[in-house]
Amino acid sequence: MQNQKIEAFQVIGISIRTTNKDAATLGSIGNLWGKFLSENLMLQIPNKTSFDIYCLYTDYESDFTGEFTVMLGCKVNSLDNIPKGFVGKTIPAAEYQNFTAKGKMPECVYGTWQEIWTAKIDRKYSTDFEIYGEKSQNPENAEVEIFIALK
Repeated sequence: MQNQKIEAFQVIGISIRTTNKDAATLGSIGNLWGKFLSENLMLQIPNKTSFDIYCLYTDYESDFTGEFTVMLGCKVNSLDNIPKGFVGKTIPAAEYQNFTAKGKMPECVYGTWQEIWTAKIDRKYSTDFEIYGEKSQNPENAEVEIFIALK
């Protein structure tokens, strides 16, 4: 875990509104991933800066126990051309605490979130995000970067 300043960036993708209150959440997030991957939606995102997938957690109602928006997409250099059915979001510059989930997917990511939820972190509850890059491609031994916005 380390803190780092991240400059503002933009993402285009698809989103849902959900909560962590029950098992339905995991299903709704899983369904969002299923749609994003099975329909090759990444290929429809213009102005990508890479093929890394960003999973944003944003528009928090309160904290991790309330409603929030999950967005899957790619970092882009412009929000000028958002395809129909997609949304665009600018993530403002902020200080983040960085965690790395390592192991079998998706259990390693969920396990890291459980650690985050119980850790003593002065969270901002603005936008948190995961980056699924090259190291996340091996489902048996993945690495996913998770960034938590700090106050």
